[in-house]
Formats: sequence, C-alpha cells, structure tokens
Amino acid sequence: MRFMSLAGSAGVAALAMLATPAFAQDTGTPDEFSGFYVGGTIGYDTQPNDVGESILFDRNLDGTFNDTVTTAAGANAFSPGFCNGSARATTPAFGCTNDKDAISYSARLGYDRQVGNFLGGGIVFGAVIEGGKSEIRDSVSAFSTTPARYTMTREIDFNASARLRLGYAANRTLFYGTGGLAYARVDHSFSTSNTANAFTGRGKRDAWGYVAGGGVEQKLGRHFSIGLEYLFNKVKDDNYLVRASAGTAPATNPFILAPNTTGTDFKRSYNFMVWHSMRVTAAFRF
Repeated sequence: MRFMSLAGSAGVAALAMLATPAFAQDTGTPDEFSGFYVGGTIGYDTQPNDVGESILFDRNLDGTFNDTVTTAAGANAFSPGFCNGSARATTPAFGCTNDKDAISYSARLGYDRQVGNFLGGGIVFGAVIEGGKSEIRDSVSAFSTTPARYTMTREIDFNASARLRLGYAANRTLFYGTGGLAYARVDHSFSTSNTANAFTGRGKRDAWGYVAGGGVEQKLGRHFSIGLEYLFNKVKDDNYLVRASAGTAPATNPFILAPNTTGTDFKRSYNFMVWHSMRVTAAFRF
C-alpha cells in the first residue's frame, strides 16, 4: 500500500505537468492521442530459462554465501547438484518441472500529449501508471546425498510500474516506446522432503527494478483504442533466506555439523526475477 501511495502521488504529479500544456495547443495541431485515458491489459508472460541457477549456502552464518555443506566424512552433501525448476523427486534422475509461464492482467491510468506535424503525423509523449498481477512461478531445487530435495519458489503477488511513453502517431495509429520504474511484491515459499531438520523462511518481499518495451495502439473511435504491447521486466529479488536448524537431526547432520551447530542459511544464486510480457491493451480516452 505504501508503494501505491507513492506511485499514485508521483504519477498524478507527472500527469498533471504533462496535461497543463495540452490546453494551450494551437488550432490545427494534431491531437488524436492527446488527453487522459484509463484502460487495462491482458496477456501472457514468459520467463527465460535460468540455466545454471543453484542454491548457495552460508554454513558459518557470516552473511557470505560461498560455503560448501559437507557430511561428517568431509564429502559435499549436495554433490548430486541443482536444477532450475521444481524437483519431481528426491534425486535428479527424475528431473524438474519447468518454471510456470502464465497470464497477466492490469489496469492503467495515463496521459498523452500529441504535438507537431512530422511527415503527416504527430509526436506523442506521455506517462502511465499501471498495477496488476502476473501468474508466473519461478523455482530452483537442490539435491542432497541423503537423498532429499530442497525447492525454493517465488511468485508475484502484485506488480506495478510508472513509465514514460514516446511515440509517433500516423493518423489514428500510434507507435511508441515505453520505459520506467517497476515494482513487484514477491511471495516466497520453500518445500523439502527432509523431515529431520527444521526449516524457517516464508514470506513476501518488495522487489524493485525497471521495465521497458513498446507497442502499437489503434483508435477505433473518438474515445476508444486497442493495441498490442511488449514489455521486458526485471526486478532485484535477493533478500529471501531459508535457515536449516537441528530439528530432530543428529549432531552429524551436515546443516548443524560442529563447530557451527546453530544451522545453515541458504538462498538462490540468481538475484533477479525476469519475465517478458506480451499483451493486448484497451483504453478509453477522455
């Protein structure tokens, strides 16, 4: 809610600054896309394949995630390896399910101003604030020699952006680029087949980044337009940890092996959440 308040205030201020000159346009200036609008989008989001992603460990709890979790005999307890997805079983032989690509939807409020007459069309610049949700899911799994699986998953609870737009209007068709600030409320979860240790770590985190893309918008009447839009989204998500502590595990358990018997922290190796959005847009222009 804090983000919505800040983004809303910033967006309204930006829209107001852009709107002021609109009332002073010269007669005859193309203004097909000038004015405030409200609208929405629906589309499909896809994620790149995070090849090589793994889980990192902080065995001595010093805040540095570059430790190897070893057995009492000194062997690497996670020698079976990792996979960029959700583990199907306790060993890597059964593989992992791919990250989930899914639909997205949002609502938006914006303002555009069309000026000039360049090659028969006008230059359009404006600002838009948008809020919605993407249904994508992103996981990474680790396999221990026990054998056991450990899966960290993140999903988007809510996402929003505040962007600028710049484009060219050819009669009733607008071609534009867009970019700005992105926000996501990321919901983290953890699951494992290990029933001996105790694990803590679930919750929602704020993630900030940027969004950029472009699209085309076509007016179908004086007030209504539809379009197609592509956006590249990238937010930094690096503050979620899981701690493995003793539970009912014996003192020889790799997570609580002496000299540090408190436990082991671990997190994902890739600190960013990235996705591509392809969507249909609709807007009502005042």
